[in-house]
Amino acid sequence: MASNRLGIMNVMVAFVMIVPLLFVELSFATEGGQVVAAVLPEDYALYDRIIEDKFLTSQIRLVLLERMTVSRLVPNQPESMALDFFQRQGIFDGMLPQGLVRDFVGVNQARSRLEGRFRLGVRYRFVSEDAADEAEATLALSVKNVDDLPLHTPTVLDRLALSRVGRTARNDQALVYVENVRPDGTGAGFLVWLHRREQEWEILDTEVVWTIRGGEDEDES
Repeated sequence: MASNRLGIMNVMVAFVMIVPLLFVELSFATEGGQVVAAVLPEDYALYDRIIEDKFLTSQIRLVLLERMTVSRLVPNQPESMALDFFQRQGIFDGMLPQGLVRDFVGVNQARSRLEGRFRLGVRYRFVSEDAADEAEATLALSVKNVDDLPLHTPTVLDRLALSRVGRTARNDQALVYVENVRPDGTGAGFLVWLHRREQEWEILDTEVVWTIRGGEDEDES
């Protein structure tokens, strides 16, 4: 009996010593961008709705998507993903539920990897700085099969970056950030506010966060 108790005590001591180290390693991994929460499968239906309603035209045959979600609202300003940014900028005239804003800011503190779950009705391809990831991303499936197209033509939407989806506790409202930075350096970033009616999500309002016009710097709205 004594030997069994001694063995159990040794296991408990070892566990107590290892657990703090695991938390430290997880913390550093998270800060280094290695450990991020997965994008929820149900979030892709909202992404599809936004892209189809706000960006797709009958001419678009290919959409380029950033593989990783964004964790800031204004380029080169990571501190823009914060509660006080919404207050300072008066986003949606302060009409957003505070719980929705808190959830949106919280889930977007780290970047997440998008998967091939989009159902856009046109071909799409992920874009990544990682060459290996880029090669794998080209295999993403779409609803239609079309011939390869040269990039940066009027039939290519280049390119979109998306945030994680923030939701209210009742899951009846959602908030998504999407930006379109074009090859010529122009573009804009938008916050999209959605409302759920029964099982259908509808876009309630859209606000421009920043714009870049030809030869101009970023302008916050």
